[in-house]
Amino acid sequence: MQSGTDARAGSSQNTKLLATIIAIALMIMGLFAGGTQVAQAAEGTQKASNTSTVTEATRKEALKAKGKAFTIATDTTFAPFEFRDGGKLVGIDMDLMNAIAKDQGFTVTIQSLGFNAALQALSSNQADGVIAGMSITDERKQIYDFSDPYFESGIQMAVAKNDSTITSYKDLKGKTVVVKSGSEGESYAKSVAQKYGFSIKSVDQSATMYEMVKSGNASAVFDDYPVLAYGVSQNNGLKTVTKKIPEGSYGFAVNKGKQQALLAAFNVGLQNLKENGRYDKILVKYLGSSASTGSATIKTAAQSSFWQLVKHSFPALMLGLRNTLIITALSFIVAMLLSLIFGLMRVYPNRIVRFIAQIYVAVFRGTPLLVWAFFFYFGIPQLVGHALSNWLWISGLLTLSLNSGSYLTEILRGAIQSVNIGQTEGAQSLGLTYGQTMREIILPQAFKIAMPSVINQLIIMIKDSSLLLTIGFADLLYQAQQLYAANFRVTETLLMVGVLYFVAISLLTLVANWADRKLHRR
Repeated sequence: MQSGTDARAGSSQNTKLLATIIAIALMIMGLFAGGTQVAQAAEGTQKASNTSTVTEATRKEALKAKGKAFTIATDTTFAPFEFRDGGKLVGIDMDLMNAIAKDQGFTVTIQSLGFNAALQALSSNQADGVIAGMSITDERKQIYDFSDPYFESGIQMAVAKNDSTITSYKDLKGKTVVVKSGSEGESYAKSVAQKYGFSIKSVDQSATMYEMVKSGNASAVFDDYPVLAYGVSQNNGLKTVTKKIPEGSYGFAVNKGKQQALLAAFNVGLQNLKENGRYDKILVKYLGSSASTGSATIKTAAQSSFWQLVKHSFPALMLGLRNTLIITALSFIVAMLLSLIFGLMRVYPNRIVRFIAQIYVAVFRGTPLLVWAFFFYFGIPQLVGHALSNWLWISGLLTLSLNSGSYLTEILRGAIQSVNIGQTEGAQSLGLTYGQTMREIILPQAFKIAMPSVINQLIIMIKDSSLLLTIGFADLLYQAQQLYAANFRVTETLLMVGVLYFVAISLLTLVANWADRKLHRR
């Protein structure tokens, strides 16, 4: 009996020991299992797919969103989650949002603004929600309500393709690392910067980060691994040198306590897409043929020739040029009217009238144009408490016209004061009123004097319009950013933009100079 018991005890111990060995072996296999970045993406996908808070109450709340229209803000350049292909905004986030909207019976209008601007649009009620590869953090949860996670992300480091000096974080001592503002890459970089002795530079776009590394202005980049994987597959000139560090989950966000029906509809739609296989198909489309199982690799795209790039980019760039010229022309007309009003006020005999005009000039000449772009587009809707229709164009118009109007006011004032004072005195001696003197004698001469400076200000306005891309206005430079965010051909794309600006400004200058000569012949 005793020996039998010992035998069973020994057998039990052997079984436990064998089970322990198997468990340890499986853990080691899990830790060292190789795979591509797409396989890692699939791993994150499966984790996200197992996280759901949908209940019957959620489904009832989601029904309230049916038939409604929502404005969703997103980033401009975050491939493969959002980028433009042939002028159309595509990517994992975009396909998910559109598929969920279709599944839940509501419609969406996408605003491509840039990550920080998208959050501003949400806070100012210009948008109902944000989907932009946005990591769910405790800090953000204080301000926004998040959906169930739809993607588990992670951080990787990349360096220039021809750089063999940096192979780990330890090699970063004394060097500069570039990150994207507001991203998990930025958070992780800040957490280990002191440990490894590197400095951090934050920028607003992934394409800008990659160019800085390729040009030697930064030694490495920390970014979300699926974004890096996509960039490397598109020949962006980088290579990854570290394994993925799990860091954060992506979620759809709405303002705290608001748009709960939309949030519920997103969660229900997300669960439905996962159950019917549509979710996996979207991942497969952008991350490989077997993204959900982790066995695929991303195909490296063949780089097209420069002329093929021109042909592909031309429609989008021409659309951007058209928008640039339209907003410039409208703003110039308004600015000229403002300059005429305030220019006359600047030389009016009444002190109070002159002071009012002086305040206008001081305020808009003494503050950056970008400040007013953000104030008009994000600040005004927040002050009135709701979104305003066509506010993007109106904001751009107000920004450019008020800013340029202040400069044109001073140009006109100087031109009026440069007219010989004797002509004013002569007119008064003939019995002409102040208004008649200005209208019939002073202003015609002042316009001729001011014309070269006015033409110069018009050219400046065309170039200043590019700053409106920060609020999502689809001007020429904005379209260029959309293009190189997907193809990573930054230098060639910006070269095309430079040529288009040069041609447009040169033609406009010729027309303006012709008008100036006609005016001086009178």
